Amino acid sequence: MFSCFSPPDAPELPSVSVSPSAEIVEGSSVTLTCSSDANPAAKYTWYKEGGHLHHHPQRQNPQLVFSSIQSSDSGEYDCKAENELGRRSSYYISIDVKYAPKLPSVSVSPSAEIVEGSSVTLTCSSDANPAANYTWYKENHTIFQGPEGNYYFKSIRSEDRGIYSCTSKNQYGQIRSSLSVDVQYAPKLPSVSVSPSAEIVEGSSVNLTCSSDANPAAKYTWYKENEDSPKASGQIFTISNVTAEHSGNYYCEAQNTRGRHNSTLHLTVVADRSSSGAGKLVAAGTITVVLLAVILLAVFLWIRKKRASRDSSEPGERADNREQRQPEEQGDLQYASIHFSNNQADPLYSNMRPAQPLRHTEQREDVEYVTVKFNSARTAPRTRGRGGGEDPAALYSTVNKTR
Repeated sequence: MFSCFSPPDAPELPSVSVSPSAEIVEGSSVTLTCSSDANPAAKYTWYKEGGHLHHHPQRQNPQLVFSSIQSSDSGEYDCKAENELGRRSSYYISIDVKYAPKLPSVSVSPSAEIVEGSSVTLTCSSDANPAANYTWYKENHTIFQGPEGNYYFKSIRSEDRGIYSCTSKNQYGQIRSSLSVDVQYAPKLPSVSVSPSAEIVEGSSVNLTCSSDANPAAKYTWYKENEDSPKASGQIFTISNVTAEHSGNYYCEAQNTRGRHNSTLHLTVVADRSSSGAGKLVAAGTITVVLLAVILLAVFLWIRKKRASRDSSEPGERADNREQRQPEEQGDLQYASIHFSNNQADPLYSNMRPAQPLRHTEQREDVEYVTVKFNSARTAPRTRGRGGGEDPAALYSTVNKTR
């Protein structure tokens, strides 16, 4: 009786295939398959160069499946077919996973303080398959493109400080990273100004302002020409109640750790013509008022003195005589003419004649007759009853009254 059977045999050289056979892109599904003729049937074990498949759940199967392959899965793979008669290993198969660039790593060299005029390099690198191309931007303006991610400053300037960004790009995607470049430099020529910018008048207030581009920020000091000690510190120098002595040249010095620079301005102070004119008018008015007050006071004292002198005149002076002295000061003037006779021992009668009228003919004259009696010291008074006639001691007078 004839029987057909295959003799036992060790595994043949395994063959390995990959599906899909086209480009493998990160995130896609990929299957590796291993096969070998063996009797009894072989068992398969998958290996990755470097032995990184020990914990893969399908490492003992003839198929190795990646449901979402990653860039880290790229590499060389082989499989081993084994039975009790022996084992054989396949040739390596290469898995090349394509992927977009990873987040770029950006850096600046030197990493310490960057000083104006020094040499500086910006570096950008990114993991990508295929290799990425790099583009450098400064504040969204393209400054460099190329397969290498390095950008060089032979002599960096203050204007070069700012935010830089690098983009790495291939056909599967792109990504960007940024960094800040700080360039230190001495103060630039300060800008100086005065406010108000119009004519500066004595007594007003003035602000002197100084500003300079510097990194680190500058400190400001104000000086006046030909004076050693500083006048003020800070960007703004305020002068209150300016005078003519404040006129002259002032300069502002801007200073930081990298250097110093200064600028000069000229300050001219003019007299306040409007206020001085008003002051003169006020002074003249004041002097006039004082003089008038002095004159009025003198006139008042003189009048008072005259009145006091007139009131203290002799008591025997008759009122009609005082009226005769000042004929023009009264509306009604009276004139008296009295004649005395000393030829008789007894009182005599004397005729009283009217006084001459004033030359002012336009005034009306009224004549009044006044009887004045005198008693003689040598004789006793006489009464009308003795002689039945007139009293011999009686004196008659005529008084003219002019109106």
